[in-house]
Amino acid sequence: MKIRLLAGLLTLGLVAGCGGATVETSPGSSAPASGSSAGSAGTVKIAINPWVGYEASANVVAYLLKHELNYDVELPEIKEQLAWEGFETGDVDVIIENWGHPDLKKQFIEEKKVAQEAGSTGNKGVIGWYIPKWMVDEYPDITDYKNLNKYADLFKTSESGGKGQLLFGDPSYVSNEEALIKNLKLDYKVVVGGSEAALIKSAQQAQEQKKPLLFYFWDPHWLFSKTELVRVKLPPYTEGCDADPKKVACDYPEMDLDKIVSTKFAQTGGKAYELIRNFHWTNEDQNAVADDMTNGGLTGEEAAKKWIEANPDKWKAWIPQ
Repeated sequence: MKIRLLAGLLTLGLVAGCGGATVETSPGSSAPASGSSAGSAGTVKIAINPWVGYEASANVVAYLLKHELNYDVELPEIKEQLAWEGFETGDVDVIIENWGHPDLKKQFIEEKKVAQEAGSTGNKGVIGWYIPKWMVDEYPDITDYKNLNKYADLFKTSESGGKGQLLFGDPSYVSNEEALIKNLKLDYKVVVGGSEAALIKSAQQAQEQKKPLLFYFWDPHWLFSKTELVRVKLPPYTEGCDADPKKVACDYPEMDLDKIVSTKFAQTGGKAYELIRNFHWTNEDQNAVADDMTNGGLTGEEAAKKWIEANPDKWKAWIPQ
């Protein structure tokens, strides 16, 4: 969720914590189809980016494509940057949850014209720095970034080189952290945890065991309903304050998350394209499916089916007539 920075198109294996039964196990997604099966309306390729909220959206849309419109669906695991490249190569039809990416929109929509916007998902996305609530109870002024240096020693780890640790997730996530630390003159070092799962586990342990933790995270996410976390106040976002990646000294903006599709799919996708354009739900909807995938022991397809059976009035409005 987040802007990913990797080069070359690569379809990845499943990453622990992107979804599935528990944070520690590999995710369960709908089984990909190889080509269109007999009687199929066609095949839709929805990229899966590495966080469970994205998977929740993708699995609900995939379930409806298969069971309501008779499409085959492929769900290749692809990092964000690479998924955009897939519009050009034909490996991707749909990015179901896009977090901003003005640079990629300019490149692939405006210049190369191989992709198009397909409307809002309805989800509001925010990236930020968080700490467990017990730390705020004990150190009330710690949520102001101006006081972080005072508490840097609390966050030191064996990996942070004598500085406070700011724990990060998947290396491909959008990140202004290095610039923020430098430009706000913070005595901290970014330490890459490696995955969404690592962030979740660290956050849960930090609150339960009263361990100091400063970490990168995002909303919407089911974790906020399970673990008490508080966002650190960075300098407020203003229009253009993040225009130069090297000079960023402000917080992340709230984003209206949207869907991106290949131009070819927009032109030839028929009812599948119409369904994806119509797909629109809330943060609460996404969190319910993501929670079932991560904590409820359900595969992506099972979690999607559960939500669909419980919310017919919502999804029936998405189905093209």
